[in-house]
Amino acid sequence: MKHIFQKGNDASKPTLLLLHGTGGTEHDLLPLTDKMDPNANVLSVRGNVLENGMPRFFRRLAEGVFDEEDLVFRTKELNEFLDEAAEKYEFDRNSNNVFAIGYSNGANIAASLMFHYKDALKGAILHHPMIPRRGIDLPDLSGKNVFIAAGTNDPICSAQESEELTSLLKAAGAKVELHWENRGHQLTYSEVEAASKWYKSK
Repeated sequence: MKHIFQKGNDASKPTLLLLHGTGGTEHDLLPLTDKMDPNANVLSVRGNVLENGMPRFFRRLAEGVFDEEDLVFRTKELNEFLDEAAEKYEFDRNSNNVFAIGYSNGANIAASLMFHYKDALKGAILHHPMIPRRGIDLPDLSGKNVFIAAGTNDPICSAQESEELTSLLKAAGAKVELHWENRGHQLTYSEVEAASKWYKSK
C-alpha cells in the first residue's frame, strides 16, 4: 500500500496510523501528528480503492452503503500491511502498539480493524465514522481507548449512528468518549483539539 513512514524519537510511544477520507491521500492527516504526539512514529497510508479517481479504503455500493465483501477483504489487507510495515520499519506491533487516527472513510476502516481483529490497534481516534458492519460479534476490546468525533448536523453519519457505534464498542469492552460538534461532516479544528486533549490524558 502506498504510504509515508516517519520515525519518531521515542520508541515507547505508539505508532500513529493515519487513514484519510474519500479523495484524500497519505499526506492529508500528517499535520495532526504534531498536535497529537510529535515524538511518535507515523505511518500514513493511502487507500487501495479508487472511486471516480478518488482514493478510498474499500468500495461502497452507494452513499452510506458499504460493499461488505470488499470491506472484509480490505480490512484484512490493511492488517497484513501493518505486520509487514512493522517488520520493515522496526516498530512494535506485537504488544498492540499501533494507534489509528482516521477521518470519514479512514475512520470506517479503522473501526473495521477493531471489529475484526482484537489486537490490530491499541486504540483509535475516529472522526465522523459509521458502523462498518452490523450483525457480527466483536472481539474482546477490553483495554482499548476510542475517541469518536461526531457532528450533530452530519448529513452522512447520523447522530443515532454515532451513538450506536459507541454502544457497540462499549459492549465489546472498549472505553469510548463520544465528542459532539454542532457541525456537519467536516473535520474541524475544535474536534482535533478535543481529540488531542483526550489522547494526551491516556
